[in-house]
Amino acid sequence: MLFKKSIDSLIKESNESGEGTLKRTLGVGNLVALGIGAIIGAGLFVRTAAAAADHAGPAVTLSFILAAVGCGLAGLCYAEFASMIPIAGSAYTYSYATMGEVVAWIIGWDLVLEYALGAATVSIAWSEYLNKLLENFGCSVPYALCHSPFQTSPDGISGIINLPALFIVCLLTFVLIRGTQESATLNGIIVILKVAIVIAFIAIGWGFMNPANHTPYIPVNEGEVKFLKGQEGFFDFFTHSFGKFGWSGIIAGAGVVFFAFIGFDAVSTAAQEAKNPKKDMPAGILISLAICTVLYVLFGHVITGVANYTEFAGAGKEASVAYAIEKYMHNYHWLSTLVTVAILAGFSSVILVMLLGQSRVFFSMSKDGLVPKMFSAVHPKFKTPYKSNLIFLVFVGLFAAFVPGDVVGDMTSIGTLFAFTLVCIGVIVLRKTDPNRERPFKTPFMPVVPILGAAVCILMMIGLGRHNWERLMIWMVLGFIIYFAYSVKHSIVRKNQKLQK
Repeated sequence: MLFKKSIDSLIKESNESGEGTLKRTLGVGNLVALGIGAIIGAGLFVRTAAAAADHAGPAVTLSFILAAVGCGLAGLCYAEFASMIPIAGSAYTYSYATMGEVVAWIIGWDLVLEYALGAATVSIAWSEYLNKLLENFGCSVPYALCHSPFQTSPDGISGIINLPALFIVCLLTFVLIRGTQESATLNGIIVILKVAIVIAFIAIGWGFMNPANHTPYIPVNEGEVKFLKGQEGFFDFFTHSFGKFGWSGIIAGAGVVFFAFIGFDAVSTAAQEAKNPKKDMPAGILISLAICTVLYVLFGHVITGVANYTEFAGAGKEASVAYAIEKYMHNYHWLSTLVTVAILAGFSSVILVMLLGQSRVFFSMSKDGLVPKMFSAVHPKFKTPYKSNLIFLVFVGLFAAFVPGDVVGDMTSIGTLFAFTLVCIGVIVLRKTDPNRERPFKTPFMPVVPILGAAVCILMMIGLGRHNWERLMIWMVLGFIIYFAYSVKHSIVRKNQKLQK
């Protein structure tokens, strides 16, 4: 618990203006659009089918509800912090103020999984769907120029570089450098487009649903049945049958579709650019979550009603929406094309918000001395952390251009769930250590809400399996090496507290 950052110093920092500070340009509408822009994307259009086919079947709607409950509980905790500490950095900053520098570093390093690697993964998916769109017009990008060197086509063609993925990362990085308001305007246009397409699919697809596809709603998990009857031990059940449909499949499905909710916390990274953060940040977080949850449940219900969930394990795997439309919704080919356009737009806004979130987290970490000063250098004209944007352009761009998208897998989800868990714990800690602090927004039903939030997040982490826990541990070990090699020596909070002694 040593080396905490004073909340008073954070509030003072948030009120600074002039050279070297971020420009406050975002209203509540911008923040809601920012949240929706980050949330609706790869998760909805890709992960829904994967969760239904492999884990939950038609009950993927219940997986969405479970994931939404976890995000909603964590979102209430985020909202309290964001209204109290309206400064860039999100969970990193909140942890610094409540649980100290070591936990803050863990969170900051952990958020690289969510934002930087998440942006790279989505950019690779963007490349794939660009080709699907081009195929409708009789052309495509050559395999070698849209795949990594580690990939080979069924025809034996080796990939060289994923140029479309690199292109979209470059384009959106330069939009971010140009200015946050400009980025928010572009994001707002994209949000309107993709929400309209999602609603169109739900409205039209509703009439094509086959009730037989929703029977049984929760497919049977034989191992789970044996476990509940006492015919099989927990270890055998967890090792062989957990998550393969049944109620455990709903839990595992929630861990998978949780990726579809990632991004609402990116709203809190823009706190230092909000016009009225104390009022607008909680609204931006909670309204964007509520809108997306309703759309997700309806979307999951319709897509598993139009096509049987078992089909998404093969033919309809990645382009699940287009598959369902082409096979079962005859005379709606135009909708399939529009959905592909919406997916491209959705992926673009997700990448945009993830790149914004990553640069803002490292902006705060740089201000604290935990990473080099270049990450907090602000452009003299545009008032954006342009050097940080350019550094992450190189990092994310290399990953997008030369590494297959499935390498990271569920790492983004488990890293984000870990961050959410610590934010929930942080709210409880701060209520104990600083009870008299002004809280423009208060998390209700304390401490039940944060305890439940942490519990649901941990439950979803368990659902992601052992291998993702192992990868998370390796990532954390790498982070600690950097922390003790660089950050401990340059920490401003450490230096100030040592001088005071």
